[in-house]
Amino acid sequence: MPLPLEGRVALVTGGAKRIGRSIIEKFAAEGADIAINYASSKLDAESLAADVRKLGRRALAIPANVSIKKEVQQMFQKIEGEFSRLDILVNNAGMFSAADFLDLTEEQWDAIMSTNLKAQFLCAQAAAPLLKRSGRGRIINISSLGGMLPWPKFTHYCVSKAGVIMLTKCMARALAPEILVNSVAPGTIQFPGEGPDDDYIRRAPLHRTGKGSEIADAVFFFATTEFVTGQILAVDGGRSLT
Repeated sequence: MPLPLEGRVALVTGGAKRIGRSIIEKFAAEGADIAINYASSKLDAESLAADVRKLGRRALAIPANVSIKKEVQQMFQKIEGEFSRLDILVNNAGMFSAADFLDLTEEQWDAIMSTNLKAQFLCAQAAAPLLKRSGRGRIINISSLGGMLPWPKFTHYCVSKAGVIMLTKCMARALAPEILVNSVAPGTIQFPGEGPDDDYIRRAPLHRTGKGSEIADAVFFFATTEFVTGQILAVDGGRSLT
């Protein structure tokens, strides 16, 4: 039987490491050809592309700063030239930093808004014509538990991710019915070699942090569902309940 994503092409921004890499590994295993966007992680992106090709899929690693419109447009031109289509956009690229509110600088605010929010708008807008042409277009935005809960030492981050949540809902209305738009909001996700987040583990009802594969499973659900749009799925071990 054909795999669920066989014949489909997916772009994952910030795809070379961590959650992005987990999503790409899941998509490739389910049959998708992959475009891997990266900003500076060239070796990681090219290594991941090689791994995808070993599964018999096509893969292309594309450098681009997704908060710059010209680079975004060039990236989608490369995707259309290589694959002639795009079915799934995963807006994953993002940054995370702490700053006390009274010490938060304009430069810190602008940087995180550009990377976490503006980039998702630019990529979605540029992707929309290709996604509409596919007949089964999907946009999955990676937001965050920080877009739902106020973390005073991360005000700029929380506001950027709350913006992603509203952007998701607005795009779901604007791009329907041709394109389904949803968001996965991860809680704390930890990878091998990282120390435990004891406070998160204590507060979350499931008493653990998440894994990259669990975010990838949620993204895969939105990539394949047919009757869900404009939704935010918190994958957080229940932390948003407390």
